[in-house]
Amino acid sequence: MAQAKALMEQAEKSKRAERAEALAAIKAKMAEYGITAADLGGATRAGKAAKVKGEAKYRGPNGELWSGKGRRPAWANEALAAGKSLNDFAI
Repeated sequence: MAQAKALMEQAEKSKRAERAEALAAIKAKMAEYGITAADLGGATRAGKAAKVKGEAKYRGPNGELWSGKGRRPAWANEALAAGKSLNDFAI
């Protein structure tokens, strides 16, 4: 019985570590592409549906879309720092 309990605890610990790695990878990709939780269309922390921010007004160099509302995505910040204008990405 003790051995079974130890194996279950080890499996649970392994599962938590695997989940933490997956979350870290997802967060890194979201930051890389400027994706927010609202972009994923899921519920917010309060359990309410995320607000639709409107139609996309800008298309990034890799096809990323942004409505012009909310936090400016990383690709837009990089383009502005490189001397481009948001108008260069207008749809």
